[in-house]
Amino acid sequence: MAIEVRIPTILRTYTDGERVVESGGATVAELIDQLETDHVGIKERLIENAEVRRFVNIYVNDEDIRFTGGLATPVADGDTVVILPAVAGG
Repeated sequence: MAIEVRIPTILRTYTDGERVVESGGATVAELIDQLETDHVGIKERLIENAEVRRFVNIYVNDEDIRFTGGLATPVADGDTVVILPAVAGG
């Protein structure tokens, strides 16, 4: 098994239009590094100064990683990771 990563529309240019890709790693940081290996350029859109960009939300099994350990949040085979751009409006 692998980790399912759901990609938002705005980042699908990096995944050849795929809305779901598989990746691996023991933590979210490792998973993002693997995503970068497989889909060059995507990490720059997710990470800035060794932290998740302010307007990007990442969830592991519906839990916001900002509350579960950030980039050190563990992931395992069968988990689902969702990447969402933050939306503002009024």
